[in-house]
Amino acid sequence: MFRGSMVAVVTPMQADGALDFAALARLVEFHIENGTDAIIAVGTTGESATLDFEEHIAVVSKVVELVKRRIPVIAGTGANSTREALHLTQRSMAAGADACLLVTPYYNKPTQEGLYRHYKLIADSVAIPQILYNVPGRTACDLKPETVERLADTPNIIGIKEASTLERIQELVRRCGDRLDVYSGDDGIAAEAMLSGAKGNISVTANVAPRLMHELCAAALAGDRVRAEMINNQVAGLHKTLFLESNPIPVKWAVSQQGLIPSGIRLPLTPLSESFQPAVRAAMQQAGVL
Repeated sequence: MFRGSMVAVVTPMQADGALDFAALARLVEFHIENGTDAIIAVGTTGESATLDFEEHIAVVSKVVELVKRRIPVIAGTGANSTREALHLTQRSMAAGADACLLVTPYYNKPTQEGLYRHYKLIADSVAIPQILYNVPGRTACDLKPETVERLADTPNIIGIKEASTLERIQELVRRCGDRLDVYSGDDGIAAEAMLSGAKGNISVTANVAPRLMHELCAAALAGDRVRAEMINNQVAGLHKTLFLESNPIPVKWAVSQQGLIPSGIRLPLTPLSESFQPAVRAAMQQAGVL
């Protein structure tokens, strides 16, 4: 249903942590002008964990309003409470989102049966396309391929963002790629993932280099390994340095250096340490985006 470079967009904030909707409007236009194929609003890179419910829906609604149906808008609606995730998914559908992205419940470590019931209940309750999201390195929760396969024929579940290993992505493509779209959630392996059958990349790097990530995805989806690898080499430094501290600390600093957003970020996250700034800046220069 969705293809290509899908940016997990940062949520602009002023220095005091207040939401900055003027900067959000700049970001939306920046991404549309540079070929981004879809925008994920208030995903985990968008600091979903630090926004309250009304702020969360306000940002989703504003992105929908700003995009004006030019590209798809996917709302991040995951939570570690099924009731909260259900509420956010219902509200995002009402706000006009085209789909929802639901990270696995973090911290409470549900069983595979618990994960199955969590996603099944939300999919059965809300008639909007839904994308599962597995990122065990951040959530301490791993959505296993056999559980994804159980969910693959559930109406409204249309894909999975897998942010673990290339081997896991390839296994998901083999097991249920004919029923679910598989997306890379790791920029560093995205090109190879798409060459292996994934349908796109839900990207942090695209915040900083949207045109290059769009072109990388287009090449990989067309099976053009040479061009995909050439572009990937250009942005490889970003894939690495944007995770020198916890996401989205480095990427928000990088986008602020481009003049698109203020430097605000909410506690417990803090601005990028000065010791890491030269490395991020060098990666931006290598990619030609600074």
